[in-house]
Parts: sequence; structure tokens; C-alpha cells
Amino acid sequence: MSLKKVDTKALDEILKKMIETVDSSKGEIFLIGEECRKDYESLIEELKNIKQMVIQVITEGDDLEIKVRFARKRLLEVSKHFNQYSEEQVREAYEKAHELQMKLTMNRQVEKQLRERRDDLERRLRSLQETIDRAEKLVSQITIVLNYLLSDMRQVGQALEDAKQKQDFGLKIIEAQEDERKRLSREIHDGPAQMLANVLMRSDLIERVYRENGAREALNEVNSLKHMVRSALYEVRRIIYDLRPMALDDLGLVPTLKKYLYTIEEYNKMTSIIFTNIGNESRLPPKYEVALFRLIQESVQNAMKHAQAKEIHVKLEIRKNHVLVVVKDNGKGFDLNEKKQGSFGLMGMKERVELLDGEISIDSKIGTGTVIVIQVPMTA
Repeated sequence: MSLKKVDTKALDEILKKMIETVDSSKGEIFLIGEECRKDYESLIEELKNIKQMVIQVITEGDDLEIKVRFARKRLLEVSKHFNQYSEEQVREAYEKAHELQMKLTMNRQVEKQLRERRDDLERRLRSLQETIDRAEKLVSQITIVLNYLLSDMRQVGQALEDAKQKQDFGLKIIEAQEDERKRLSREIHDGPAQMLANVLMRSDLIERVYRENGAREALNEVNSLKHMVRSALYEVRRIIYDLRPMALDDLGLVPTLKKYLYTIEEYNKMTSIIFTNIGNESRLPPKYEVALFRLIQESVQNAMKHAQAKEIHVKLEIRKNHVLVVVKDNGKGFDLNEKKQGSFGLMGMKERVELLDGEISIDSKIGTGTVIVIQVPMTA
């Protein structure tokens, strides 16, 4: 049976549609940011009005304090010279002083409520600004990641020209990338996007709670809202690190791996990840850093998702002439001789190691966990 050559034009068309899907998700995040910005502008206007009302109430209160002092002096004088004033004059002095005192008390209460409302609006504005900034950063990050994915996929497409096996592998990679985009879109929709929508609804609820139940209940709702925004920001960070952390370009492989593995461990509470770095932390050429990060990322994800490991050890050794990676887990393991439908993830790891002229070995048995050893030579 003859091997069919890969249709690169068809591959490019699939890649184009895949990127359009992710661009659509990026557009949705942009719209979320715009909605938050509209709400932010509305709150700015309300805060401006509240501040004006505070100034007005303070001015009225100062005027009432002066009147209360005069009324008290009048009442003191009437009380002191009681026999010199008629009963009507005494009653009038008392009622005037009482009326002004009540107005002053109400004025101070209104001032207190307005101040609390002002402080609440300022807190909400800070939270909204953080959400807007994070949404803008996420849009930027996705754009950069798409550019890297486009470059990686073109390289894979060229490598698939030689054999039918590589053609099938390439198509599976595209399917996996498409599934990853769908997952990303779904996670953003069900996670940060849903949380941001809830933020808007909860902000309206806080107003109603404040009017109906007072400041204490409203403060409880504000604390709940802060927790919701914090959760949304955590989800955004996790999604970004699942794709490709920008720290890889700025800081290099070792610091990025430390932060990535810490983030994954924090998110997956049931799995402990121990990272060990041996040798120096010097920067590697970009193609090595990207490839090694992807290999470790794939190994760790496999250990958590498929092997259901409770403990994962990741060791990285960077030497002058080679890089050694060891990923060991205590998961359920698998039979190396048994071919599974979803095993193209390991095939992809082997392909990536071969592109670096390296070697990869996988040792696993059912019930004893898995050990993956990757060694890549450093060429001048």
C-alpha cells in the first residue's frame, strides 16, 4: 500500500480555522473587558455625584451645628430666667432646640451613609480596574501564544511530508490543538468570563442589600465579591500558564518551570510535585527552552490525568554539553507493549526529542508508576 503525501494546503486551511476559533475566544474576552470598562465609567460618575453630596451634607451640617449652639444658648437663657418668659416662649425655645438637634443627628447619619457608599464605590472601582487590566493582559498573551503555535505547527507540517505515520501523527496533533482551543474557550467561558458576569450582577445586588439591610450586610457581599474576583484572576493565571508562560522568554527555563509546577501543584491539591534543579540556571537557546518546557509539561500532565499520580518528581540537569530531564511518578503505570488510541502524546514527545537530536526512554509497568528520561545534547 502506497503512502499518501500530506496535503499541506489542507493542513494550512485547518490551521487557519483553528486560529480563527481561538481568535473568536480572544474577542469574547475583549468584550468582557469592555463591559467591565462601561461599568467602571458608570461607577466613576456615581462616585462623583456621591462626593458632591458629601460636601453638600457637610456644609449643611456645619450650618446646623451653629444653629443648634444658638438654640441651646436660647434655651439655657429661658431656663435660667424662667419667670421672665411666658409658657409659650419656653415651649418654643425647647421645641426649636429639639428640632435643630434632630436635624443635625439625621444630617450626620446621612453623611455617614454617603461616606460608606463612597468608600464602597472606590473599592469596587479598584477591583474592576484589576479585572480590566487582567482581561487586556490575557488578550495580549493569547495573541502571542497564537503566533508561537502558528510557527510550531508550520514546522510540524513540513516534518510530516515523508511518511504516512507522520501524516497521521500531524492530523492528530491538529485535532489535539483544536480540542485544546475548545477547552480554552470553554474554560474561559465557564471560569473567568462567568465570574466576571457574576461580578456585575453581584455589584447590583450589593446596592439592593445596602438599601434594604444596611451597611453590614452590604459589606459581607463586598467581601464575597472580592473573593469572586480573586478566583477569576487565579483562573486567568492558570489558563495562561497552561498555554505558554511569558516568563519563558523573560526569565528562562528553570524559573519558569519552578513557577509553572508550583501553579499546577496549587491547582491540583491532590498531587505533590517535587522539582529539583542540578547544575547551572543559565539560559538555553530558545528552541531548547521551548521544547524542554513542552516535554516536561506533557510528562507532568500525563502523570496527573492518565496515571492519576499522587506524587511527581521532576529533575532537570543542565550541563555544558547536555541537558538531562527525569520525570518520575507513582501513578498506576501502563503496559509499554500495549498500543492505546490516545498514545500519540508520547509519540509527539519522541518526535520533539528527535528534532533536538536527543534520546528519550520510558519505563513503566502497571501498578509501579512511570519514569521518563530525556537527554538532549547541546550543540555549539
